[in-house]
Amino acid sequence: MEQEQAQRQTWADRLSAFCFTHLSHRQFILLLSFLVGIGTALAAQVLKWLIHEIETLLTAQLDITHANWLFLIYPVIGIFLTALFIKYIVRDDIGHGVTKILYAISRRQGHIRRHNCWSSIIASALTIGFGGSVGAESPIVLTGSAIGSDLGRIFKLDHKTLMLLIGCGASGAIAGIFKAPIAGLVFTLEVLMIDLTMASLLPLLVSCLTATCLTYALTGTDSIFAFTLLDPFTVSRVPSTILLGICCGLLSLYFTRTMNWFEQVFGRLRNMYARLALGGSVLALLIYFFPPLYGEGYGTISALLSGSSAGEADSVLNNSIFYGHSEHLLLYLGLIIVFKVFATTATNGGGGCGGTFAPSLFLGCIAGFVFSRLWNGYGLFGIHVPETNYALLGMAGVMSGVFHAPLTGVFLIAELTGGYDLFIPLMIVSVASYLTINTFEPHSIYAMRLARKGELLTHHKDRSILTLMSLDAVIDKERPRIAPDMHLGQIVQIVAKSKRIHFAVTDPKGHLLGVINLNSIRQIIFRSELYRQFRAADLMEHPRIVLRTDEPMTVVMDKFQDSDAGTLPVLNTDGTFAGFISRTRLYTYYRQIMLDFSEE
Repeated sequence: MEQEQAQRQTWADRLSAFCFTHLSHRQFILLLSFLVGIGTALAAQVLKWLIHEIETLLTAQLDITHANWLFLIYPVIGIFLTALFIKYIVRDDIGHGVTKILYAISRRQGHIRRHNCWSSIIASALTIGFGGSVGAESPIVLTGSAIGSDLGRIFKLDHKTLMLLIGCGASGAIAGIFKAPIAGLVFTLEVLMIDLTMASLLPLLVSCLTATCLTYALTGTDSIFAFTLLDPFTVSRVPSTILLGICCGLLSLYFTRTMNWFEQVFGRLRNMYARLALGGSVLALLIYFFPPLYGEGYGTISALLSGSSAGEADSVLNNSIFYGHSEHLLLYLGLIIVFKVFATTATNGGGGCGGTFAPSLFLGCIAGFVFSRLWNGYGLFGIHVPETNYALLGMAGVMSGVFHAPLTGVFLIAELTGGYDLFIPLMIVSVASYLTINTFEPHSIYAMRLARKGELLTHHKDRSILTLMSLDAVIDKERPRIAPDMHLGQIVQIVAKSKRIHFAVTDPKGHLLGVINLNSIRQIIFRSELYRQFRAADLMEHPRIVLRTDEPMTVVMDKFQDSDAGTLPVLNTDGTFAGFISRTRLYTYYRQIMLDFSEE
């Protein structure tokens, strides 16, 4: 293994030297962004093909006129195989793809584990192909970002360029899997919160366009969902569009909060088989009664967007106990809206692998369809609203709310369906949804976990810099430690070799007992006759404020500000002493990151 890595590094060094000799730095980055675009597009097509083949193999022969008992088995098998694959082959957590990218950007200097270049593809194909109620997009975004991160590490690029390549991988993944280059670019800006500058614009565009064009070459230029605008938008529909946006925002809040609560239920289950039992049983029962929850749900979206006849929408009832009862369609779709979040969370919580892109599109489409049918059914204000148009608008609304990304919602749905003629109502719904959920929940479903820990990058530059700062990088761990029973003479011999004035007094287990400040004992350290009269326990002071290695950097800065101290001790999470942090070293590190962060 070590020999292979050495050979790989030698190859990379040679190629890197060749490129830097014949290409400028900017040209080299553009070349890498082109390669990232190719890699993400191919990964997306492989995953989509695997999902389609598995799903077709399992469901093509099922009778659509009644419920099928196999739906009680397939999802359990899928998440069980995925859990075994992750536990015994990958041996690492690969869930919550976008959250892992955000964490890697903020806390791991942009380093994403190499196995994510392929492991997410296999895991999500097994999960979704067997019926897991999640999407393939987040795993592909993680795959694309891992490809960018891996290339950056191979060529030993700096941190800022590594972050740019991660953004290229994510934007290329969205562009490739959805055939939506603009949405891919905007996604990187809004969701990953990588600031868009002139230096980063071109590489991101290169990855997006490369991925999109390669996908066109492999699958054709048609939009993923067929949509024909039969009833153009009119000003009279603005109130209903705003109301739909508010409903989508509230639905997004329900989806986000419920998913967070249900994830905590699974988090309390430490045994893999206990999680599988809970997740598998919940998922299997929901899919048995509501087959549209099987897989990504894109078939349901296509049926509701087609608008060719009432029968298209009624096809949602296929394979279920509601088959042939079109009068119960709205009730059926309403129950799906309620239970979708449980199916999605049960899939990932039980051991599966998938994202929330497809679930948000699925929910939005159904919500928009139900909203329009209820509006027309009650004849509100005497204004008719087209069901297919509002199903499309609902997709943008829920995506904007769940991801806190209104621009991504607008451009993705417009590119996904070719529905550019509805650009104005798409914007209205997306903004209304975002403003609604932002009133109650300030962070997206991806970011909320990291935001609570202070580990999330934002567009606020000071906060982003504090997030990027590593507490471990500024801890002084080299100072000698003093035992509490040491005499003053022994202390003087130890500190004479150091230029510091603060020293920790620790017990044999490494716990901090106190701090000796040489300035406080300066009047006695030069009196040798006192060397045997004082011990460290007599000279130490108990620090009023201590830092912890698990505290966000914002808290560290606040403690320095409140205490007006020049140096503070740091404790590990287990309570043992880690070292000291000086205000001077901390601010120097901050200024350096600010300089790197601000450079074009």
